[in-house]
Amino acid sequence: MSTALQLLLIQGILGGFDTIWFHELKARLPRRRSAVSELRLHAVRDFVYTMLFGTLGWISWGGALAWVLALALLAEVGITLWDFLEEDRTRRLPPGERVTHAIMGLAYGAFLAFLVPEMMEWSAQPSGLRAQPTGPITFVLGAMAIGVFVSGVRDLIASVRLSSERRDSKVSASPPMHLAAGMPPP
Repeated sequence: MSTALQLLLIQGILGGFDTIWFHELKARLPRRRSAVSELRLHAVRDFVYTMLFGTLGWISWGGALAWVLALALLAEVGITLWDFLEEDRTRRLPPGERVTHAIMGLAYGAFLAFLVPEMMEWSAQPSGLRAQPTGPITFVLGAMAIGVFVSGVRDLIASVRLSSERRDSKVSASPPMHLAAGMPPP
C-alpha cells in the first residue's frame, strides 16, 4: 500500500501545481464565464480526491465498500476525460498544462496499478471500514484532502457565480417583452 500512497501523494502535488499555476494564475478560470462547465467538473473531481486523500492512508474499504471505492475511481477517470473534452471546447491549453495532464494521467495509472490488488484483497473481507494508519504520509494526504476540498468548494462557488452572471447578462441584453413581441410600448 505504501507505493500506492506515494503515487497518490505525487498525484496530489501535480494536481496542486496544475490548479494553482495553470488554472488560477495562467487561465484565471474562476473569472471566465466560458469556464462554468470546466469548474463544475473540477469541483466534482476535487470531491472524489478529497475522499481518496482523506481515507486511503487511514482506512481500508472492506467487502462491498471496495466496490464503492472502485466506482469512485472509475468516476474520476470519466470526469477527467470529460474535462479534457471541455477544455478543448472552451480554451487553448498551454503546452505545459498538456504535459502536466499527461504526467498526471501516468501517475494515476500507476497509482491504480498498485491500489487495485489491495482493493481485491479488501473486497474479500467483510464489509466495513477498518483502521489502517500508514505512518506520516497519512497526515500529508490528510492536509491534501483539506486543500482539495477547499479548491472544490471554490470552483463550485465560482461556477455558480459565473453562471448567474451569464444568465443576468442574457436577461439584460434581451429586449423588453413588448418589443420582442413587436408591440408598441405601453
